[in-house]
This record gives sequence, structure tokens and C-alpha cells, in this order.
Amino acid sequence: MTGSHGDRNTPARSGRNVLLALLPPALAIWSAGCTTEGITVVSWGGSYEEACSKALFEPFSAETGIEVLVEDFNGGLAQVRAQVETGNVYWDVVDLEMADVVKGCDEGLLEVVDIDEFPSAPDGTAARDDYFAGTYSECGGGGLYASAIFAYNRETFPNKQPSKLEDFFDLAKFPGRRGMRRTPVANLELALMADGVPTDDVYAVLSTPEGVDRAFRKLDAIKAEVVWWETGAQPPQMLADQEVVMSTAFNGRIFNAQVLEGQPFTIVWDGQVLDYGQLAVVAGTPRLEAAKQFLLFASRVESMAAIGRYIAYSPTRRSGMSLISTHAETGVDMRPHMPSAPENLARALRNDPDWWTTHADEMTERFSAWLAR
Repeated sequence: MTGSHGDRNTPARSGRNVLLALLPPALAIWSAGCTTEGITVVSWGGSYEEACSKALFEPFSAETGIEVLVEDFNGGLAQVRAQVETGNVYWDVVDLEMADVVKGCDEGLLEVVDIDEFPSAPDGTAARDDYFAGTYSECGGGGLYASAIFAYNRETFPNKQPSKLEDFFDLAKFPGRRGMRRTPVANLELALMADGVPTDDVYAVLSTPEGVDRAFRKLDAIKAEVVWWETGAQPPQMLADQEVVMSTAFNGRIFNAQVLEGQPFTIVWDGQVLDYGQLAVVAGTPRLEAAKQFLLFASRVESMAAIGRYIAYSPTRRSGMSLISTHAETGVDMRPHMPSAPENLARALRNDPDWWTTHADEMTERFSAWLAR
């Protein structure tokens, strides 16, 4: 399986100077100062952050003696940009969606790293060749697949149940309120696919004024029934409370509600927007060495796969899927729940971070104006 950049196993952006080589993981402490110096890692809160704490943050601290302090955010580069521009950098590592990694790298907001220093796969394959095409950047490490899917509460639909993306937009067949993330990302793509655009053509259509108009017309059809969400924890709660009859969501959040809370939710994979992100070091952090050490630890295949024992997000390295096993707390087989599992990819659209890097400002402005109308 590949990312959204065809078969080119190239970084999302090139031509930047490379930082000092990252040391091998065996050299757990680079200096005496590292044993007491903590780093701040910024994550997405909720069940995803809990998974990262168990699989990544705590093992890293145990191995290196470097404390990981965690802060939450809802994505984007605004706070990173503000810190870098004022020279007051207090975040060290940020978990970003791929389009933001590319954009932040372009703008010099993130430190450049050398993928050739990342740990090899268990069979010795170099990290550069182990990452799926297009899923790494010159400023990123680690990496997971996550999907924008839609889900519903089975108790809301005791008889006829949604089964395809078109059902999300069909208020006549499935009346009731919908939950959607307050962003144009994924929503425009979902709208076009539901309007009949093949997955291979979505970004070409979206690159035309007529295509953008078409996406917003499709969203217009359900706008009056949409409840907008901003954090990943909201869709499962809205579904549980039956505030909405179905909602877009991050697949891992729905999975955890299913297996840990016993919620009667069903994920509809049809039309999923398969996305991926990476961890990145904020440019100018005074804790650069410790932050780079964390990035190296997070880029081990074993670290990436360990997250998949706590939430249904899969590694963006090829060797990672063979390490996916069962849910650490419930014993559930994790493979069928991964967004990159073959059976879930029948009608999947791979998010194109380069497209969003180019068009994000324009689409966000258009989306905000549309919301205000």
C-alpha cells in the first residue's frame, strides 16, 4: 500500500540542510543534562493520547530518563508559528497531520531530520525504503495511518442501517442530525465522493473552481442538520448521547468507544479518507538533543506498532503491520480494525498533503465564509 504520492518513495519536501546525525538508540543519554531535562510533546488528547502515553512516552522515559510532559491541542500550526516567530519555544515535539508537517517544514517552523539515521526494520531494511511512499517528510518522524470515517449508533437505526458514504448525505432515507469536523479537510473530499466522483479523480476535480462549488453544493444539502465538532473525543460522545444519528470521526476514537466502553457503534469504511501524520521537532527548541532522541525512539517500527495495541491506528512503515497483534486490554484482534487493512481500503481516498499545503488557506477561508452564511 502507498500513500498519496504514487510509487515515489520520496520525502514530501526536499532540498533542506540535514541536522546533525541522530545517535543510535543504544546511546540512551547524550549528556548528563538529559537525565533531568524533560521535553514537552503536544498531542491530540483523549484515547489517542492515552495510547501514546502507554506505548511511547512512558517507555521512552523508562529507557532514557527523560521526562515527557504532554500538552493537548486540536491541530494546526498557529501556536507553533507563534512560538518560533517570537523565539519563545516551549513545545518540543508536536504530533501533526501530514499537510501541516509539509507546510511547517516549508516555512522553517520545524527542524529538519535525516531519515537515513532512523532505525532499520527488523529485517534490516533501511527506514527510507520501509516507509510507504509519500508518508515521510524531511521534518517528520514516527508516523501512523488514521482515517476520517463515519460511524453510527446501532440503537438509532434498529432496522435499516447506513452502509455506504452516500447514506451519510441522504437525509430522506436516514433523517437526523450529522456530526462533522469543523474544517474543510476531508469534508470536501467526502462530499465529492458522495456526489459520484471516483477516488482517483477527487483532487483533480477539487483543483477546479467548478469542483469546489460542487463539493460545497453537496455539503449545502445537509448543512442545516450538521453539528460541528472540533476535538476527536466529541463524535463518540455525540453518538452515545444520540445528539446525532451519524458522525464523521477518527476511526481510532470510535474503535476505543466500541471495545473499552461497549458502545453499539458501527464504522462505515466506505469512502474513508485515509490520512497520516508524523511527529516533528519545533524549530529553535532549547531541548533539541532530547527532542531528537525522542523522535528517533518514536521512529522505531516497534514503537509505531506498539501504539496499535491501544488504538486502531497503524504504522506507516511496511514492516509495522506484521507487528500488529491484539488489543492490550481486551485481546481483540487489531488487524481488521486498522484503516490500512486491505478489506477497509475498497473505496478509500488517500489524503493528499501536497494538495492541502497548496490550497489550505484558500479552502479554509471559503469554508469559514460558507459556515457563516
